[in-house]
Amino acid sequence: MNILLTVLLAGLTMVGPLAIDTYLPSFPAIANEFGATPIAIQQTLSLFLFCFAFMMLFYGTLSDTLGRRPVILWSLVLYIIASVGGALAGSLGLLLACRVLQGLSSGAGSVVGRAIVQDRFEGADAQKILGHIMMVFGLAPALAPILGGWLQVSLGWRAIFWFLALFGVVMLFAVWRWLPESLPQAKRHPFELKLIAANYLKVLRHRRFLLLSAALGVAFGGFALYIGSAAYFVMNILHLPETAFGWLFIPLVAGMVVGSGLSGKLARSRTQAQLVWISYAGMAAAALANVAYTWFFPAEVPWAVLPLFFYSLALALAMPPLTLLAMNLFPDNSGLAASLQSFIQMTLFALVSGLVAPLLFDSAFKLACGVLGCLVVSLLCWIPARRV
Repeated sequence: MNILLTVLLAGLTMVGPLAIDTYLPSFPAIANEFGATPIAIQQTLSLFLFCFAFMMLFYGTLSDTLGRRPVILWSLVLYIIASVGGALAGSLGLLLACRVLQGLSSGAGSVVGRAIVQDRFEGADAQKILGHIMMVFGLAPALAPILGGWLQVSLGWRAIFWFLALFGVVMLFAVWRWLPESLPQAKRHPFELKLIAANYLKVLRHRRFLLLSAALGVAFGGFALYIGSAAYFVMNILHLPETAFGWLFIPLVAGMVVGSGLSGKLARSRTQAQLVWISYAGMAAAALANVAYTWFFPAEVPWAVLPLFFYSLALALAMPPLTLLAMNLFPDNSGLAASLQSFIQMTLFALVSGLVAPLLFDSAFKLACGVLGCLVVSLLCWIPARRV
């Protein structure tokens, strides 16, 4: 049963990353069809990410009130509608509107999934399950741009949105058939705006929660820089075709998968704080190696992407313990805590990929320095979080 639950929750967390990464190889084609600039096309990603982050504020609270299953099922219905709309869009404005709806509807699985883990597991078991979920989920960003590149070359960019709609249909059926409700009626919170607002305020006032959430979100910003710069990094810096996005995403996600697996295995033999410190040491080594390489040599595969593998591996070691350290501060409001945690992290992801990446994606060295900068800020959040 744990295996099926892991696969289902991992599939739900893949909905958002698939919507982010699959269409990246189509940026030039979409720009040509609608006569748009690269910056305008970048907004189809930025708007998605901001809406994705915004809606995460509410999914956890809604699931604390209505139950986990209804929130996931209805969000998938809206996601399917948005994906079909994107496939049929006749203008950039309509495509942007569909991306907004996709962003609003695609984050339920990742938020509510964390709450489901909290409902059913605790301690090392919860960390192990989260590690396994992240390991399976990691396949999405690796496969998505490769699949998107081939769909773009073979069938055009609209086929990518048809694929996203099909994936949504598959997940809708799987959740309806195999995912039981994990929050009994007796443990649900009444939908009282005053009480909900008080709970939000309680979490937002908790300094340690905010620091832990920001530490993970900013560290993941190093990953976000390359996601937001993917089309330009692959095609303009590495001079590779649309079908070669695997050179960037396979190392990034392979590191995430390996690191998530290691985090699960080390859950019982290392404390959460020890895993986080090991993670920071690994990320620092990878980030410094990336800066040094891009300063002395022109970027080319495989050397330009090797440091990214080790950075994402080290980052994945810290993701389950940092997530649980923050969520365990509010065991009676796990859905709300998951919402706010996801909102903080995805807002940082959106800011980095949507606003910072366009300032840096013309240079491999600038991107490497951006990753190092994210890591330093993350460390400055983690250190005081240990003392609170």
